[in-house]
This record gives sequence, structure tokens and C-alpha cells, in this order.
Amino acid sequence: MKKYLIMYMKLFGIAGIVVALDQWTKWLVRENIPFGAQWLPEEMAWLLPYARIVHWHNTGAAFGMFQNGGAVFTVLAFIVIGVILFYYPKIESEGWLFRLALSLQLAGALGNLIDRLTQEWKVTDFISVGTFPVFNVADSAISVGTVALILGVWLSERTEKRAREESDAHGNGEQTVLSEE
Repeated sequence: MKKYLIMYMKLFGIAGIVVALDQWTKWLVRENIPFGAQWLPEEMAWLLPYARIVHWHNTGAAFGMFQNGGAVFTVLAFIVIGVILFYYPKIESEGWLFRLALSLQLAGALGNLIDRLTQEWKVTDFISVGTFPVFNVADSAISVGTVALILGVWLSERTEKRAREESDAHGNGEQTVLSEE
């Protein structure tokens, strides 16, 4: 029981920090920038064509995909959160990258879910870089979590492949070779 408590404390610790950052930054944007407006400190005006802070929202998925699907994505967020909570303790202790990935994905799902439930199915987005769709900290956590998950799977498969190759190499050395007479 103590083992699970510690595992979940790590999950909620990482996710909690990211959710807090996500909600705080969204609150700052909603309180200080009128909807549709942009902001950038004067010292950084040279960045304006490439990056800026804007006040925007979307009713779809991360990066503005599938607009007007707020209710569907709310249900999906609850499902994703449930799946993460269910599978998290099943990850082997050496699977720290998988645990980090799930923590970030949980944070992203929770951060955007909070917006959907408190902002009339809309998610506040504010980071605008070039022509890339406007996004937020939660979207970034989901994306970084996905990259970490893919990297974790790749590293795990690579390790397993090496172990199989070493096992096969040792096994083949012990086989007897029949010679033709």
C-alpha cells in the first residue's frame, strides 16, 4: 500500500505543478489581455512576427484541432485520466520515462479539463509561435508527454532487442555443430 501511495504522490506532484502553472498562466492572460489581443514586452518587440502572447480560446483539441467538440473532449479527458490512473502503478520501477510521460499527459488533460468545465467548454490558449496554432501549457505538457512516451517505448524496445541478441549469441555458442562425414 505504501508503494502505491508513493507512486501516486509522484504522479500527482508532477501533474499538480504543471496544472498549477497552466492555470496560473491562463488566469494571467484572461485577466490582463482582452480576448483577441496580443502582448509582448517592448524590449522583445523584434519577436513580434515570430512569437507573442495572445488571448485566444478553442473548443476543440490541442492546437485548435476538431473545433466545437468541447463536450466530446471533456468526456475523453475523463477517460484518459481514468486510464492513466489505472495503468500508472503497473509501470515497472525502472520505467521512470513512462511515469514522467503519464504525469505530463495527466497534467495536460486536467489543465484543459478545468478550462472546459469552468470556461463554457472553451480552453484558453495564449502561446503563439509563427504560424503554428495557438497553444497553452497543458497542450505543451501533452505534447512533451507524448514525445517522452514514444522515446520510452523506443528505448525499451532497443534494450529488449539487445538483450535478445545477447541471449541468442550466448545460446548459439553452446550449440554443437554436426559435421558431415
